[in-house]
Order: sequence, then C-alpha cells, then structure tokens
Amino acid sequence: MKFIRKMFKDNKGATAIEYGLIAALIAVAAITAMGNLGTKLNTTFNKVANNLQ
Repeated sequence: MKFIRKMFKDNKGATAIEYGLIAALIAVAAITAMGNLGTKLNTTFNKVANNLQ
C-alpha cells in the first residue's frame, strides 16, 4: 500500500511530459514563422533580381 501511495505522489513523469509538450509547441511555432519568413524573403529576392535585369 505504501508503494502505491508513493507512486501517486511522484510527479516527475508528469513534469517531463509537460516540458515535452511545451518544447513541441515552441518547435511548431518556430517552423511556421520560419516558413512564412522564407516565403517573404523569396518574394523579395525575386523582385530584386527582376529589377536588376
């Protein structure tokens, strides 16, 4: 019975899962932002290249 109580009091696994979810959310946000930035940069460089010709 003491072992079961000790298992319920241990929160290390839950904390690790929470940190993992936060890291995944940050990664998704970063990928989205970098994808949008890449598209805008590509458009800008194409305009510059066309104006130089």
